Amino acid sequence: MKRIIVETEDGSKTIHIEDLNETYHSIHGAVQEAFHVFINNGLNFFFELKKPIKILEIGLGTGLNSFITLLESEKKQLNITYIGVEKYPVSAEEFEVINYFDDVFKFYPEFESRREEFYTYYQKMFNAEWENEIKISSNFTLKKVEKDFFDLKDSSDSDFDLVYFDAFGSQVQPDLWEEELLTIVANLTKEISIITTYAAKGTFKRGMKANGFTVKKRPGPPGKREMMVAFKNFTYE
Repeated sequence: MKRIIVETEDGSKTIHIEDLNETYHSIHGAVQEAFHVFINNGLNFFFELKKPIKILEIGLGTGLNSFITLLESEKKQLNITYIGVEKYPVSAEEFEVINYFDDVFKFYPEFESRREEFYTYYQKMFNAEWENEIKISSNFTLKKVEKDFFDLKDSSDSDFDLVYFDAFGSQVQPDLWEEELLTIVANLTKEISIITTYAAKGTFKRGMKANGFTVKKRPGPPGKREMMVAFKNFTYE
């Protein structure tokens, strides 16, 4: 499938797959979407707990969500183990053109004196060997996994506190939003856990409820009216 680099409304770039007419991130702003969906409506729930957490990302893509999460782990001094699953890894050429480091780093002026250090982390994350757990910083450990999401049913990685469900949209890959995959993902989470996604699909809500989660609609990121967060035995406001 042909992939091209396009600019989103907040100035950050993403990948557009022409054959599917689908982008890796929102055209209304890749960085804005990442913060809103996965940090504000996911990771933020864990900051006050002050304990190590384990995150699974369904759709590692460009690595945008994982890099922002690393920065948040440093900002909040939160120890994070991050497993990112991707069937079609981004190439080195695509990563270089997208280069969202500056787009993200401008949100962390408190780290300006450590800019070179964080740029090293940014590069280290992309270049990390697949299938191996790599210590990126003192607070952040990354493991990139190259496989089909459905193959996670045999995964040795489990006990996730938080899942970033960032699969392609249901209009191009509807099977990713049906109960079969949602059950596979739910089975990898802890008894107390959260799954957050940019979508507001009825099939997602039903699949999560069938697996013991309470699903709440939240205001969506720019360009999207609603999104969903699924809670399992988790106290929330």
